[in-house]
Amino acid sequence: MTIETVSETRCFGGTMGFYRHTSDVNQCDMQFAVFVPPQASNGSVPVVTYLSGLTCTEENFMAKAGAQRYAAELGLILVAPDTSPRGDDVPDDPDGAYDFGLGAGMYVNATREPWSQHYNMYDYVTGELQSAVFDNFPGDRERQGLTGHSMGGHGALTIGLRNPDIYTSLSAFAPICSTLQSPWGQKSLGNYLGDDTATWHDYDASEVARHVSDPSSYGKILVDQGLDDAFLEEQLQPERLEAACAESGVALELRRHEGYDHGYYFIATFIGDHLRHHAALLDA
Repeated sequence: MTIETVSETRCFGGTMGFYRHTSDVNQCDMQFAVFVPPQASNGSVPVVTYLSGLTCTEENFMAKAGAQRYAAELGLILVAPDTSPRGDDVPDDPDGAYDFGLGAGMYVNATREPWSQHYNMYDYVTGELQSAVFDNFPGDRERQGLTGHSMGGHGALTIGLRNPDIYTSLSAFAPICSTLQSPWGQKSLGNYLGDDTATWHDYDASEVARHVSDPSSYGKILVDQGLDDAFLEEQLQPERLEAACAESGVALELRRHEGYDHGYYFIATFIGDHLRHHAALLDA
């Protein structure tokens, strides 16, 4: 796949870059960010992809989380895609709300018009983004981890648990743990997929975790949740993920933190733990 370089700059001995390519899946141009650590000059290294939350782009994580320092120490490529298709022809929330449409792709494949033409972020992450990264950067396709925040935490868990052949390590920050029960999830999936909630189950982290066929396929999943998160009870509901993993036998370490909210200061505090978690499982 051919990509266009938007910008590149030196960072912790490696390279921080932003890139663009034409997406056949989403029928628009897509942008993504990649940090390549200095160790990659000696050969391929593991890749950790971060999926951002509502309203974010490919830039938020790279600018706010302070992750490059840890990735440079551990020898990890970091990848951050945009959160939705974009462009003049891409439909948005008719009311201009932040929680649906542009910036809110929810990492699903939409089946309803007009969304199905462009909103196919599940296939984008598991397919086209793979090609964009591994055709152009020295990443080891056999050593991949997936993490994310909020909407992106939901994406990381559902995509990762459904694709153990791609992702060896999983983690999440304050994920939406049940789109079936979350108002954010109900609005998005109701529009993208329709009213039949049976079609939502593949995009509900707790339902996917509850029905994995081989829990031994996954290393321990690390999830961090702030207890001062304004969205904790209504939107996130980590207790549902905890119960689902206990039922199926998926190993989960759910850490609850007093005083932390939903923002990037919370992510910056624990990003080092998450990248070390991935590095250990990916043999970095």
